[in-house]
Amino acid sequence: MKYFSLLFIILLFSCGNKEAVLLPKSNISIVKDVQDHSPIYIFFKMEGKDTIAEVNRKNSIISTNWIFNIDKRLPLKLVIPEIMKLQEKKRAEKAHKNEMAENYYSYADSIGKNMAFLPFTKVYYEIGKPTNGDLVIYFRRGSDIVLVNNEQVKKEDVLMHIGRIAFFVKPKVYLLFDKNMSYQEYIETKIQFQKLNSYNDEIPKEFIL
Repeated sequence: MKYFSLLFIILLFSCGNKEAVLLPKSNISIVKDVQDHSPIYIFFKMEGKDTIAEVNRKNSIISTNWIFNIDKRLPLKLVIPEIMKLQEKKRAEKAHKNEMAENYYSYADSIGKNMAFLPFTKVYYEIGKPTNGDLVIYFRRGSDIVLVNNEQVKKEDVLMHIGRIAFFVKPKVYLLFDKNMSYQEYIETKIQFQKLNSYNDEIPKEFIL
């Protein structure tokens, strides 16, 4: 499948209405192409003064790769509960299950001028704070300071800081994200810290607090 350049806004025409998803941006493409996929949309809506995450998964097929097109303005406290429900539905499916089907977040590569994709199939989300874990890394909304086991570290120094810690065995790493963080900031952070995935041989978990 090929993508047109500058697709920073995804438009969906439903029942005669035009709805738009503003995609998050990054300057790196993790995955550039996904075949055999179904789209899922999570729109940014306002009802009075309240922000709403509106899900459209009418065209999703269980046996395909799912691409999540999520508006970058939404906070994680609205996005992640919807993601959890959709993940559970796909994982629980037996009749049409495809073990090779993956889940991806879509975003726009602002340098390559193309759509790109971030896989997250194996991630399990939880609401709250981890009760254990050798290494808990807490990313706060709009902050350049990250808490690594409650120690303040500059965001740009986190990977180097972790590399200096002497672990006897490979640590179990849990990522903790501020529930008020925007989806844009979440995707940027996930891409920036892709190297942390190498610590998770087991089921990776992410927490929203």
